[in-house]
Amino acid sequence: MKSSHGPLRGSIVALVTPMLADGAVDYPALRKLIDWHIAEGTDCIGVVGTTGESPTVSVEEHCEIIRVSVEQAAGRVPIMAGCGANSTREAINLAQFAKKVGADSQLQVVPYYNKPTQEGQYQHFKAIAEAVDLPVILYNVPGRSVADMAHDTVLRLAEVPGIVGIKEATGNIERAQWLIKEAPKDFAIYSGDDPTAVALMLCGGHGNVSVTANVAPRLMHELCVAAMAGDVQRAMEIQFKLLPLHKALFVESNPIPVKWAVARMGHSQGALRLPLTTLTEPSQQMLERVMQATGLV
Repeated sequence: MKSSHGPLRGSIVALVTPMLADGAVDYPALRKLIDWHIAEGTDCIGVVGTTGESPTVSVEEHCEIIRVSVEQAAGRVPIMAGCGANSTREAINLAQFAKKVGADSQLQVVPYYNKPTQEGQYQHFKAIAEAVDLPVILYNVPGRSVADMAHDTVLRLAEVPGIVGIKEATGNIERAQWLIKEAPKDFAIYSGDDPTAVALMLCGGHGNVSVTANVAPRLMHELCVAAMAGDVQRAMEIQFKLLPLHKALFVESNPIPVKWAVARMGHSQGALRLPLTTLTEPSQQMLERVMQATGLV
């Protein structure tokens, strides 16, 4: 991906959306989180994705989160705006807003619930790229969307002007290797799976769209730098330190654990919107132990 910041590489935090106890978006906390991530070395901030609770924010809130994030980042790091929808028209509208307020790229997930065919997926993403002049990062996460984007569909889309990369969140390293091998050289392959991200980057991937970076931004940045430089020893030293955290942050549905962890570190209140519910007490105790062992609290 190219922007005023140059090609995007490294640690891209899939940022939580801070909320107050009544469920309102906590914009002051969002601004502070962005400043903290920039200070900690996060390379790009991704907002209103899965971890940002995009399914439960209104369209107005979705747009305001993007606007506030761009304003707060103030060009210091790029903003990747989650603009995905299961309606092509809605995805285009969100992308148009993101472009208007100055986002650097858009993250577009495979349409969920309506299970489009491979041709439907191709036409969906192609229509978005043609409608809005804002770099598109595809997002394949069949565990969430049910529909899976096939390898050949990714390669077709990689030829569409404006589509510049993919967040490959299946955790399947063989799939990632085939993409790295066969995609155009200027098409970026990012991991969307913390436990396997180091392997993808050591194979030639360009970075990691990370849940773990919400609580360990400095370590995730350093892991990405080491892995992309081919420094296996340093990359795996950090990976083994973070491995229990990767696992603990998915002990319940994302973003339930990570929002609790961010709140535990004092960065937000940790509130969620139904149908998501607060992390259970046993899971809290386990995550607390892991965070202490990792040196986060």
